[in-house]
Amino acid sequence: MKIAVPTEVKNNENRVALTPAGADRLVHEGHRVLVQSGAGLGSRISDDDYRAVGAEILDTAEEVWGDAELLIKVKEPTPAEYGFLRDDLTLFTYLHLAADRALTTALVDAGTTAVAYETVQLPDRSLPLLVPMSEIAGRLSVTMGSYSLLRSNGGRGMLLGGIAGAPRAKTVVIGGGVAGEHAAANALGLGSQVTVIDISLPRLRELEHRYGGALQTRVSSRYDIAEELSTADLVIGSVLIPGAAAPKLVTDSMVAAMKPGSVLVDIAIDQGGCFEGSRPTTHDDPTFAVHDSIYYCVANMPGAVPETATRALTNATIPYVSAIAGKGWARAASDDSALAKGLNVQGGRITLDAVAHAHGLAA
Repeated sequence: MKIAVPTEVKNNENRVALTPAGADRLVHEGHRVLVQSGAGLGSRISDDDYRAVGAEILDTAEEVWGDAELLIKVKEPTPAEYGFLRDDLTLFTYLHLAADRALTTALVDAGTTAVAYETVQLPDRSLPLLVPMSEIAGRLSVTMGSYSLLRSNGGRGMLLGGIAGAPRAKTVVIGGGVAGEHAAANALGLGSQVTVIDISLPRLRELEHRYGGALQTRVSSRYDIAEELSTADLVIGSVLIPGAAAPKLVTDSMVAAMKPGSVLVDIAIDQGGCFEGSRPTTHDDPTFAVHDSIYYCVANMPGAVPETATRALTNATIPYVSAIAGKGWARAASDDSALAKGLNVQGGRITLDAVAHAHGLAA
C-alpha cells in the first residue's frame, strides 16, 4: 500500500505523523512510504533520515495527497487541504469532528474513509492513541499556565509553589483522566495546592490513594466547581467525552467571580472546550482575556514539543497503521474492534453517533 505523510500546515504544528523508525517498519513490511519534503524538519528529522530507511520524498502536498491510498497526519485537514479529499482515500489522523462542522461536511461530501485517532477505543474504554498526547498536554498545561500567571503576561504574578513566607498558588483541575492526572502531578511537583474535580468517585479514590494527602478531591457539580474556582489561581480544564463535544462546565458567571489575573487553560479546546467563552488560539497568540482572567486555549499544545510528541505519537499509532496497510481498512477494522471505533465518516455518511449528534445530523 502507498502510505503518505504530508507536512502539517496548522499554526506552529511541528509534529510529523511518522518517524524514520516507523517508516522503516512499514517499508520492511512491503509498503511504499511517501513523505513530503520537509515534513519532519519541525521535529528535527531530515529528508535524508527518511530516505535512509527507504521512504520516498515528494516535493509537494499535491503529490503526496494525490498518490496516497492511506494518508496519515497529526492534525485534522485545514480548509486549504479539503480539495485533496477523495472517495478512494483512507485518512488516519486526529479529527475532533464534533467541534468542526466544516470538516465533517467536507469529509462527507468527498466520501473519504476518515478514521480518528481519538476515538480508537479499547474494551476497557481507554483511548490508546489519545493517551500520549493527553499526557503531554496535561504536563504542558501547568507549564503554560504558570507562565501565563506571570504579571508580565497579564497574570496574578504568583509562583505556583510560593516560597517561605509567601502563599502557594491554588490549582484546580477539572477532569481526573489522563491529562488531568498529569496536570495535577506536575502542579504538585511545583509545590502548588491542587484540587481535582471529577464526576467519578472511584476515580477520585484512585487519585487520593496514589497521591495520598498531597491533593484534595471534589465530586463534580456546578456548586463545587463554582466554589473551587472562587479561590483558584490556575484552572486546568481536561474534560473528555470520546468523540463528542466537551461539556461547558465553567460558566461565564463563574469566571467573573474569580480572582483578577487568574489563568484558565482549556485542554479540551480540540473538542470545543469546557469553558464558556473558550475559543481556539494558536502558539503565536495563545491567550485572551475573559473578565479579569486569562484564557489559554491553544488547540495543538503538543506541537510545542515535537521532539517528544512525534516519537510518542508514532509509538502509539504504528501498530494500527501497519494493520490498515497490511489488511486494508475493512479487514483491519473487522479484526480489531478498537480500531473499528475509530471510523467517523465513510462513503458519504457519518458513522459515529457522537459526531452526528453534535451537528444535529443522521448517522
